[in-house]
Amino acid sequence: MAEVKLFGNWGSPFSGRIEFALKLKGVEYEFIDEDIYNYKSPLLLKYNPVHKKIPVLVHNGKPICESLVILEYIDETWEKGPSLLPKDPYERALVRFWTKFLDEKCVPTLWKTCWSIGEEQEKAKEESTELLKILEGTLSDKKFFGGDSIGMVDIVANFISYWFIILQELAGLQVLTKEKFPKLGAWIDDYLNCNIIKENLPPKDKLTAYFRARFEAAAAAAK
Repeated sequence: MAEVKLFGNWGSPFSGRIEFALKLKGVEYEFIDEDIYNYKSPLLLKYNPVHKKIPVLVHNGKPICESLVILEYIDETWEKGPSLLPKDPYERALVRFWTKFLDEKCVPTLWKTCWSIGEEQEKAKEESTELLKILEGTLSDKKFFGGDSIGMVDIVANFISYWFIILQELAGLQVLTKEKFPKLGAWIDDYLNCNIIKENLPPKDKLTAYFRARFEAAAAAAK
C-alpha cells in the first residue's frame, strides 16, 4: 500500500479540496493537522520550503504542493474512482481555466467582501456579485460544473459552497442567496448533499465559532 500523507488544517478549504478528492478516489491517507497561524512544523517546512504553507500531499516520501497541482496529481495517479478531470484536451483546458478563475478572482474577492468595511466592502460586494453572475452563467442547466458528477471545478469551488456561506452570515451580508443566484443555490445543495462531501466537511459549529472569534478580534483591533 502506497504511503499517503496530507499536511493540512481542519478548517482550510484548500486542504479540504484534497481530502474530498482522496475520499472520492477511495485513497487511504494520514492527515497531519497543522497549526498554520501559530506554528509550522519542521516537516511542513521541509516538504514545502518555497511557500511554507498547506496543503502538501506526500506520496511515498515525495511532496506535491499547491492544491490545484495536487488535484491533478491525484487524478492521474489513482485512476480508480470518478475522474476529476475529463479526458478530452479541450475540456481539460476549460477545467484549468475555471479553477484558475476561482482561485485568482473569486476566492480572494469573496474573502475580502467579508473582512473589509465601508467603501472597500461595497466595492468588493459589487465585484463579488459580478463574479458570481459569471459562475451562474457557467453552470447553465448542469447539476455540477462538469456535468452530472462532481469534478475538479466543483471541488475547487468548495469555498463558495460552505465557507463563504458561513462568513457572509457572520458579516451580516447577503451576497450569495438562492433568490439572486438560483443555479448556484441548487449547485450548493447538490454538492453539499453528496455523502462524501457532507461527511468530510469541517463541523459547522466549530468553523462558525472559529470565524466568529476572528471577527471579534478584528473588531477589537480596529477600535
